[in-house]
Amino acid sequence: MNRIKFVEKELPYDIEEEIKTLRTNIQFCGEDKKVIMFTSCISGEGKTTTALRIAKSLTELNKKVVLIDCDLRKSILISQVEDSTVEYGLTHFLAGQCKFADALYATNIPRLAVMFAGIVPPNPTELLSGERFKKMIESLREGFDYVIVDCAPIGMVVDAAIVAPVCDGSILIVESGTIKKKFADESKKKLERTGTSILGVVLNKVDHKKNGKYYGKYYGKRYSKYYKKD
Repeated sequence: MNRIKFVEKELPYDIEEEIKTLRTNIQFCGEDKKVIMFTSCISGEGKTTTALRIAKSLTELNKKVVLIDCDLRKSILISQVEDSTVEYGLTHFLAGQCKFADALYATNIPRLAVMFAGIVPPNPTELLSGERFKKMIESLREGFDYVIVDCAPIGMVVDAAIVAPVCDGSILIVESGTIKKKFADESKKKLERTGTSILGVVLNKVDHKKNGKYYGKYYGKRYSKYYKKD
């Protein structure tokens, strides 16, 4: 297996605690929730960063985790890599241009593997709805404790609605102060129509200074509450 190195940054204490809270809530959703999709309403809400941090946090519990970049249209996960010379990705594998092992990378984070999106394909919907993708997820389910799937924003394209039924549950990332309640509700309804189990919604980039809250010396955009579905 090829190896890449993620850029590791020390998180402020409050963000670290919120990630651990989200991790705990995921664990309490049940041991049958192994394949978890992260999506958002639009791009730029922090779903990829959240997915990566959750994947890393789960490895700290001695869990074997794989992060799959399914945002085939506008992936940013590769920007988190110190050396971005990644030859193959998910699109290469799904299109039959490489073997599965060629597209899966070990990382500098113990117990974390990753598969990047690969080149932007002309037919992302067809690739994700194919039998090859479904079989890949089932294989990963057997080999890892958690499969974290970073998918395109459900409020913009159909990809997440295609991927959701293959997963055990979904988490919707919503940026505080940017996404209107009506749009967030519409995105949630799109997820519900897929039949997926919505594990919760993460309100991201909360401005605690504006809200009059203080966390040590840190102000500004932070992770906030995890809302579990009733």
